Amino acid sequence: MTKRYETVFILTPVLSADQVKETVAKFKKSLKDGGANLTHEEDWGLRKLAYPIQKKSTGFYHLFEYEAPGELIANLELNMKRDEKIMRFLTVSMDKYAIAFAESRKTRKQA
Repeated sequence: MTKRYETVFILTPVLSADQVKETVAKFKKSLKDGGANLTHEEDWGLRKLAYPIQKKSTGFYHLFEYEAPGELIANLELNMKRDEKIMRFLTVSMDKYAIAFAESRKTRKQA
């Protein structure tokens, strides 16, 4: 059974634009190879962090919204832990309220 998930991750700010795109593409491919259906993706760009992580005060934020089997999440998170370009990540299982909020956020952005 597939559930809907949302993963936000922060990439280290010392990467070039090409390296950021390459890393995002790697994780997108990992999701698709694992059987996930990517429903939405957002690049939030370089943002200031609330507190320093690894002595860095900024990071490149990226969001994936997808439907996937639960076994895929453990594999994705393990790969993110192993990648030195990822400073932090958070995966959340979305309930009906989170899905409704995400849909309203998408329509607000398009308007």
